[in-house]
Amino acid sequence: MSAIPSYTDLTRDISRNLTPLRTHNADVMQGFGALSKAAMAAGALDEKTKELIAMAIGVANRCDGCLGFHAKALVRLGATPEEFREMLGVAVYMGGGPSLMYAANALAAFEEFSTAQG
Repeated sequence: MSAIPSYTDLTRDISRNLTPLRTHNADVMQGFGALSKAAMAAGALDEKTKELIAMAIGVANRCDGCLGFHAKALVRLGATPEEFREMLGVAVYMGGGPSLMYAANALAAFEEFSTAQG
């Protein structure tokens, strides 16, 4: 795992790097956007719960970009540090040692976006 300067920079860079895909793979990107919107829409589970699930999967799959985007969304949705840490416990339980390492990174992302908002 390489050092990440900040999750704010990482998410901005990923968004910028997706520009060619939005242009040259517009149908795929629009389809992914529609899937995301449908999956995250409030239903039996609210949006915050769904974002907590998405973050746990990002931790378990060791996806740095996922940590940034979902931490930012969770801060926007008002997730508490307690909720976030409890979700990390489940992610570590399901993913073992590698997930523990990414849980630390996820917490750093959440704290970075919380500080920026507050």
